[in-house]
Amino acid sequence: MERIERAILSIRGKKVMLDSDLAVIYGVPTKVLNQAVKRNENRFPSDFMFQLTEAEKSEVVTSCDHLARLKFSPHLPYAFTEHGALMLANVLNSERAAQTSVQVVRAFVRLRQMLASNAELARKLETLEKKYDRQFKVVFDAIRRLMSPPETKRREIGFHVKHEDSAKPKAEKR
Repeated sequence: MERIERAILSIRGKKVMLDSDLAVIYGVPTKVLNQAVKRNENRFPSDFMFQLTEAEKSEVVTSCDHLARLKFSPHLPYAFTEHGALMLANVLNSERAAQTSVQVVRAFVRLRQMLASNAELARKLETLEKKYDRQFKVVFDAIRRLMSPPETKRREIGFHVKHEDSAKPKAEKR
C-alpha cells in the first residue's frame, strides 16, 4: 500500500500513476501494459490517461528517485488517473492485476480523504485567523489609545496679573 501511495504523483493538477509504476504493481512489463492500452484506446479517454510532455517527464525524473530509470528512455510515459488505473487492470485481464487494482483504488481513496481533511483544516484555520485578527485589532487600537497622551486644556504658564490691581495707587512706606 505504501509503495502505491508513493507512486501517486500530481501532474497537471491531477493525481496520477505512471505506466512504469503500474506495470511493476500489476506484474507486467511496461511494454505489455502500453500495448494493452493501444489495443483498447476507446477505454482510455483523456480524463483517464494522458501522455507526459518532455518537460513533465524531466521534472518527474528529477523529483522522484524511483523514476530515474526513465531519464534515458526515448518514450514519453503515460499517466493514469484513478479511473484509468482501474480500467487498465480490466484490460490487462490477469489475476494479479485484478487483485492489485483494489489496492490502487484504496490508495487513491485514502489520498482523497487526506486531501479533504487538509482542506477542512485549512478552512478552520482561516476562520480562526479572521476571528483573531478582529480581536487583535481591538487590542492594538486600545494600546494605541493608551500610548497617546491624554488631551487636556493647556494652562497658561507664568503669572497672571489682573488689570484692576495695577490701577490703584500703591501705599507709601513710612
